[in-house]
Amino acid sequence: MTTAQYQEAVEWLFVQAPNYQIDGQKAYKPGLDNIRKLCDFFGNPQEKIKCVHIGGTNGKGSTSNMLASVLQESGYKTGLYNSPHLIDFTERIKVNGKNCDKEFVYHFIQKLKNLPENIQPSFFEFTTIMAFEYFYQQQVDVAIIEVGLGGRLDSTNIILPLVSAITNVQLDHQNILGETIEEIAEEKAGIVKPHIPIIFGDENETVKNIIKNKADKENASFIDATLIKTALKSDLKGNYQEKNIRVVLALIEELRKLGFIISGQNIEEGLLRVHQNTGFIGRWFEFSQNPLTICDTAHNQAGLEYVFSQLNSINKHKHIVLGFVNDKKIDDVMRILPENAAFYFAKPSIQRGRAPQEYENLLVEAKISYKIFNSVQEAYLSAKENCRKEEMIFIGGSNFVVGEFLEKNLEISE
Repeated sequence: MTTAQYQEAVEWLFVQAPNYQIDGQKAYKPGLDNIRKLCDFFGNPQEKIKCVHIGGTNGKGSTSNMLASVLQESGYKTGLYNSPHLIDFTERIKVNGKNCDKEFVYHFIQKLKNLPENIQPSFFEFTTIMAFEYFYQQQVDVAIIEVGLGGRLDSTNIILPLVSAITNVQLDHQNILGETIEEIAEEKAGIVKPHIPIIFGDENETVKNIIKNKADKENASFIDATLIKTALKSDLKGNYQEKNIRVVLALIEELRKLGFIISGQNIEEGLLRVHQNTGFIGRWFEFSQNPLTICDTAHNQAGLEYVFSQLNSINKHKHIVLGFVNDKKIDDVMRILPENAAFYFAKPSIQRGRAPQEYENLLVEAKISYKIFNSVQEAYLSAKENCRKEEMIFIGGSNFVVGEFLEKNLEISE
């Protein structure tokens, strides 16, 4: 297999099975019929591995990676399925922090091209079965599976996990999951299964009651992670990580009850070595010190509120590079933009990317200092040129903005 063959295969995956939309039409395919057929076709590898299921609007990626790091420190061969990727497709599927083998991806895609006609999966369904099969082939001790979107109808919901967690519930993907926080909570609660403990990490009482009621109906233990008191820290920066750490600790306690041997030292060192153990980046990621440059993949109002609040606590003039995708309510974001800042807007270079010209009226109304650029890289280079030594740069608004930025600049930084 050559690099060109690998790239061609991955491009086929994206083109043949769009996740959200193509030519303006929705391509999101809710439901478990396709993933069940896919899993049957490949011999149901998800039934042959032990899993942990993690959902939620924000924080599920950080929580998954922190737990994976702790399990690796404890000596367990750990699979990790996250989405989306930032730079390379293989980031989605990892074993002990190492990206999925490209040879496996290439050959697996050849099998996917020859599926029976009655199986027509979405992109995410393809990647989900790929993860299950890879973890089975690698004989992992445990696989941490992050929900892709929602929960009830998400293709990861075919698994029967040891324990599940919902980090929080916020407004996001309303066009798919529902317009209200209650409707979205019902979708997230869909990962609660009979007799399987569910951990919840959100202080919102309305949402908490929805998850707890579902747990009661399923005779599943409900664990409120917000009650956990801890001073433990992680190398994943960002004030919001304190909440995610509590969810991780609750997950660990449930795994211990099932016979997993995880020491206090494993927990402490695992939380402090997430970058090293799993290769996870993009959450309050300090790209450089001179000038201070931080990127964060927060992309909905709740996530951006946390990030912008932390930015406001830094007493520096800020150069902020932002871009969004089509399903984001940008008017909500305009109301919470950081103060003392110059803004640089660009469209992420994906089909779902939204051109800043489409929402420029909102930028004018917000009375901010802004410029519009043809690409994320152009926006970043302009911000860097204008940034004085005592000032800082922030890049965010979308996973795809951060991914583009890191793809262009990470090797230069290293």
